[in-house]
Amino acid sequence: MRKNSLKSTMINSEVMKAVSEIIRGEVKDPRVAPMTSVTDAEVTTDLKYATIYVSVLGDDEQSKKTLAGLKSSSGFIRKELARRLNLRNTPELKFVLDESLAYGMKMDKLIDEVIKKDEKGNE
Repeated sequence: MRKNSLKSTMINSEVMKAVSEIIRGEVKDPRVAPMTSVTDAEVTTDLKYATIYVSVLGDDEQSKKTLAGLKSSSGFIRKELARRLNLRNTPELKFVLDESLAYGMKMDKLIDEVIKKDEKGNE
């Protein structure tokens, strides 16, 4: 199975959707923030490992707590994933904090500041 094949893309999408639903509805760890979203999932071609990218609305401390809660709940999430998806192997889950949304918001803010300075300079 090639890395960008249709099958690989579909598996990544289904794993992302299922993990998102499990985190939202079934993980009871108090460290996991209620505003946690799964932004992407990358499953290896042999279906043994999956990297799950999560974004947390909150500060750095909240993000660290959520990541720790997800890591400790990974066995439960993996078991639920096996129950929901019919895969040959249920991948071992690795959770990674996705900084792209925060980076995008920061860049948007910087662009707005530059535009405001430019407008003031043109007056």
